[in-house]
Amino acid sequence: MSLSDTTMQDISSCPEQQQQQGETRCTTPTSTSSSTVSVSTTPSSIANRRKVIPTKDNPPAEMAEWLARFSSWSNAERLMAINELIERCEPTQVRHMMQVIEPQFQRDFISLLPKELALNVLSFLDPRDLLRAAQTCRSWRFLADDNLLWREKCRQAGIEDVLRKRSSAKGHSTHMSPWKAAYMRQHTIETNWRSKPIRPPKVLKGHDDHVITCLQFCGNRIVSGSDDNTLKVWSATTGKCLRTLVGHTGGVWSSQMSGSIIISGSTDRTLKVWDADTGVCLHTLYGHTSTVRCMHLHGNKVVSGSRDATLRVWDIETGDNLHVLVGHLAAVRCVQYDGRFVVSGAYDYTVKVWRPETEECLHTLQGHTNRVYSLQFQFDGVHVVSGSLDTSIRVWEVETGACKHTLMGHQSLTSGMELRNNILVSGNADSTVKVWDIITGQCLQTLSGKKSAVTCLQFNNRFVITSSDDGTVKLWDVKTGEFVRNLVALDSGGAGGVVWRIRASDTKLVSVFSRINTKNIVIKLFC
Repeated sequence: MSLSDTTMQDISSCPEQQQQQGETRCTTPTSTSSSTVSVSTTPSSIANRRKVIPTKDNPPAEMAEWLARFSSWSNAERLMAINELIERCEPTQVRHMMQVIEPQFQRDFISLLPKELALNVLSFLDPRDLLRAAQTCRSWRFLADDNLLWREKCRQAGIEDVLRKRSSAKGHSTHMSPWKAAYMRQHTIETNWRSKPIRPPKVLKGHDDHVITCLQFCGNRIVSGSDDNTLKVWSATTGKCLRTLVGHTGGVWSSQMSGSIIISGSTDRTLKVWDADTGVCLHTLYGHTSTVRCMHLHGNKVVSGSRDATLRVWDIETGDNLHVLVGHLAAVRCVQYDGRFVVSGAYDYTVKVWRPETEECLHTLQGHTNRVYSLQFQFDGVHVVSGSLDTSIRVWEVETGACKHTLMGHQSLTSGMELRNNILVSGNADSTVKVWDIITGQCLQTLSGKKSAVTCLQFNNRFVITSSDDGTVKLWDVKTGEFVRNLVALDSGGAGGVVWRIRASDTKLVSVFSRINTKNIVIKLFC
């Protein structure tokens, strides 16, 4: 068959094809010199061969009716329709749904809220999460650095007074909230106490073989009193002895310190007021007829207790003896003064509450069956706590003189107590330390782990520090009662090494220890 024959055959079949499919029209060219085929298309043929992609401006005609019906359904019907629709979707279509839906739930609601509401929301975050939130974006950083917000965090952590300390914001950016800087500093300090390696200690020697009877630590000064009749002032930074206070003719057995003023009490029956900067004795206070065994300083007044069974109130600026409190029948062993009331404990088994201005004994608190060795006065003037050789601790109401609680649990003499707000921590010769709530009388924690008598303790809202005659100083978590670590562990512990006095600041620990075999007593300073 020739090419012309084949062409003619195709042309003759076109009308039938057009009739059957309605898609292709064949035409015969007017030229007779050659034979060609021309194929043209209709709009319907294009739609079938190439589907039109719908857009927002050109949706399928049926969509408007479908959406109208969907809108008329109830919520339950809509949810059912969505479930059915998702089941019929291909994975790519489900992914498209997620890309459309997810941004609707990623709106920065914090930045959209009024500042007061946004800060209220952020106040529910703990400090660690608040620091993370500050890294999210600039607006969150601005909110998360709010000074009042961090002040509340400091209040919750019990460090709201930290800004009163001169070094509270040292080392932090001046653009940072002062309260945030204070919180961050306290957090760093707490972390250091828990885990930072302890530097080699500075050993302060100077009292030779004599007993160190009392210890004070204030600012960058350490003051030690000894039965060698002297006091020594040490630098807490260098560990050097700055000066020796000479003047007593008997051993020094009690001391107090405030700023550059030191007050000491001695077996020579006097008190002396010293200037720590110069070492000059400003006043010698005469009046007691026996050893000055205890004292407490408040403002410019100091109250002293003596083995002569009396207490005396002194003005340390003038050296005048303002009042004499007479009533105890045996040696006064401990005293506390809050500016209004004087509370004293004695070997006559009693605790007395005094109004010093009138020299009147308001209450004699009776109940102990042995000598009273320690006192803590809650400086809201409500409660006083006493510890006795009878192994009990008693909580008294100052105004009424009533015994509110008798705290039982220790097996021996309470060797040390410290009271902050309503939390009392007591150490005992039975080797235990207990944490009490004096309002309820409940024992909150028993810190056990020591093998020897507790000699001294100190605590804050995070830690309890205890010393013992086994040669250790231990750190405890006050809230959980868990042992954290040893801060001091003498090589001679248990074989003549005794740590019997400690004082601590935020960043330093001072401990007094002795080694019986060498009769050597030193002070260790941990920075």
